[in-house]
Amino acid sequence: MLPPIKTILYATGLSQGAPYIFRYALTLARQHQAKIVVVHAIEPLTTFGQSLVEQYMSHDASETLHSKARDTVKGQIEERIKQLCAKECNGATECATLVSSIQVIDGYPAQVVLDAAKTCAADIIVMGSQRHNLLSEVMLGSTTRKVLHKAEQPVFVVRVPKDFAEAI
Repeated sequence: MLPPIKTILYATGLSQGAPYIFRYALTLARQHQAKIVVVHAIEPLTTFGQSLVEQYMSHDASETLHSKARDTVKGQIEERIKQLCAKECNGATECATLVSSIQVIDGYPAQVVLDAAKTCAADIIVMGSQRHNLLSEVMLGSTTRKVLHKAEQPVFVVRVPKDFAEAI
């Protein structure tokens, strides 16, 4: 017998495949009467990027500008996720009960997902896998692969079909 699934962590980068992957999280939540915690990571500015910016403005001005931009982006991402939820539930109030929280967190995506899974005591992580070529997998790695190897809970990986392209 499988352990109960009460909390599902849906990790999204808001790619074109996000609606397809979210449908799996919704289906699992409905079947198990579970809640969904949505998480999205915003990667920090690299040291190189920060040094380029600081060639043209002070460190304090750069930090202020970056903080305002980050807040704006977080708001936009939260809104896109809300739109995704509303669209996939056809505007039904069901989504309001299934999606318990939307978290937009600063950090490196794989670590953000792993930390969020611990914080919310996720029973399963649902995330997607885009098709990549071999070179990009070897050189860059992928968030999904990193989470899959380091997560303490099961990871449900949804392969997005090659021809799937749906706007959020």
